[in-house]
Amino acid sequence: MTETLLLAVILIPCLIIAIVFHEVAHGWAALALGDPTAKEKRRLSLNPIRHVDPIGTLLVPGALALFGGPIFGWAKPVPVRGDRLRDPRFGMVAVAAAGPGTNLVLAFVGALIFGGISGMFIASGNTPPEWLLTAGGVFILINVFLALFNLLPIPPFDGSHIVGGLLPRKWAGNWQKLQSLGMLFFIVLIAATWAFPNSGLIENTVLPPVLWLQERYFDLADWVARGIAG
Repeated sequence: MTETLLLAVILIPCLIIAIVFHEVAHGWAALALGDPTAKEKRRLSLNPIRHVDPIGTLLVPGALALFGGPIFGWAKPVPVRGDRLRDPRFGMVAVAAAGPGTNLVLAFVGALIFGGISGMFIASGNTPPEWLLTAGGVFILINVFLALFNLLPIPPFDGSHIVGGLLPRKWAGNWQKLQSLGMLFFIVLIAATWAFPNSGLIENTVLPPVLWLQERYFDLADWVARGIAG
């Protein structure tokens, strides 16, 4: 019970930071490219409450956890209007990429901090505490997973908007029509992973690159720790 509580104490703040910075990054990117909608809607805030979607952030993950399904969820999307961007086609690609990009930067910063603190413990002749190792690993994993999962070219994920902006104009219109089916795709994905838990749907697509990239961040943290420890 104590280990579960400790994991929750570590997991929840890491998840909140990853999601909030992800969403705010979309809004800041849009503002920089000419669309102030997120600013007007007061969504450029790091206050988690402004980004909570009652259904996606609370109801759906809670119900899935209660019934033993794979836990999925989403925050309230930051509003972006393509018609207000100076270059709508490039702008939507940049705005979509800003969220996952921010998560990768957070993982990088987390690895530096994690490695630095661990190095100080080692330099003082002590072993880094277990909670520190867990917190560093969880923070990096959550941000890497959130980044790569959102880069899947499936509506309504960021990857679908990136693909839509990079497609030739004659195909982009048809691709854009799929965005309206985004929630349906999402529900089907949840249902498929729940109905076929041994199919490896997520494990075989997202998990291998997530684990590979996570190890690179761990290597960075280890390099920093060894450098500080001397």
